[in-house]
Amino acid sequence: MNPRDLGERLLERTLDLVRIPSVGRDDGVVFDAVRSGLPPGSAVVDDADGSLFAVQDVAELPLVVLVGHVDTVPAPTDHDPRRDRASVVGRGAADMKGALAVMLELASAHHGSDLALGLVFVGREELPITESALVPLLERSERLRGAALAVVLEPTANALELGCMGNLNARVVVRGRAAHSARPWLGDNAIHRAITALGSLADLPVRDVDVEGLVFREVVNITRIEGGVAQNVIPDHVEAHVNFRYAPNHTPEEAQARLGELLGHRDVTVEIVGNAPPGPVAIRNPLVTRLRNAGDLQVRPKQAWTPVAELAMYGVDAVNLGPGDPRYAHADDERVDAEALVRTFDVLRRFLLGTSAA
Repeated sequence: MNPRDLGERLLERTLDLVRIPSVGRDDGVVFDAVRSGLPPGSAVVDDADGSLFAVQDVAELPLVVLVGHVDTVPAPTDHDPRRDRASVVGRGAADMKGALAVMLELASAHHGSDLALGLVFVGREELPITESALVPLLERSERLRGAALAVVLEPTANALELGCMGNLNARVVVRGRAAHSARPWLGDNAIHRAITALGSLADLPVRDVDVEGLVFREVVNITRIEGGVAQNVIPDHVEAHVNFRYAPNHTPEEAQARLGELLGHRDVTVEIVGNAPPGPVAIRNPLVTRLRNAGDLQVRPKQAWTPVAELAMYGVDAVNLGPGDPRYAHADDERVDAEALVRTFDVLRRFLLGTSAA
């Protein structure tokens, strides 16, 4: 297979997909494009509720599934998807329509393997986990739950990234008592209280956590804060949003307890608004070793949340490997290049065929 021709096909597939807006739940048209891109011989075993699951080859073979999400975050107002030499530039190019192009191209090239190939396309991944389209699919599909390995094609710049961080989001409210700003002693300044209650988070060091020889970095951040009603009023209320990314060796309950310890101040209430669990490090699965050898891949931890966690909830070992570069994900100049797309295709094809990197 000529790498230049392959790269051109992958770029054109990617550009076609990037040109289709698919923000949030608005994914019907891009799903139509994915369906039409499936090669003959692909059996669609589930197509409902914002997800599509197609399988090739016989059921007796161990099943490897490639997982990609079709939705994107909102595009800039001047969004103009385009080719830029050997790259596609536009929202979703890196995260992760370039990966969808690779999945469809692999389905067309897949034959003669000791593994069955499954393709999972899901929507609503960029939304909170409570709106996940993957979880209902896993609930419905025994075949998917029985997969030997899932490869989630999130942006990794073609490194093999194992596990994923848990993602806890909390609404933190600090209360005081209103008064005139000329007589602050008659009130209780909620902003001053918030400085004390939340200031410790700003000084909190990054905590490195070793899981199976991979170092995940636990971080707590205040991502939004709002308080006060007027320049001459002592504020009685401050509301902040706190985001806690925690390592795969901690449960969601342990993460909530940890955040409670950090914010254990009087007149502070913590409401958990979301807590997506971490994904385990599936380093002992022999197919992960086979995948690593197929491309002589660099192995590192996934310092973010991905659908690896949802798959693990249903007993499916999963890893992250994709052509997108994380530095371009969600950026206004989001892009993916032909070399990266071809590299992912080649690694996954060798993996499916059971051959190692030269």
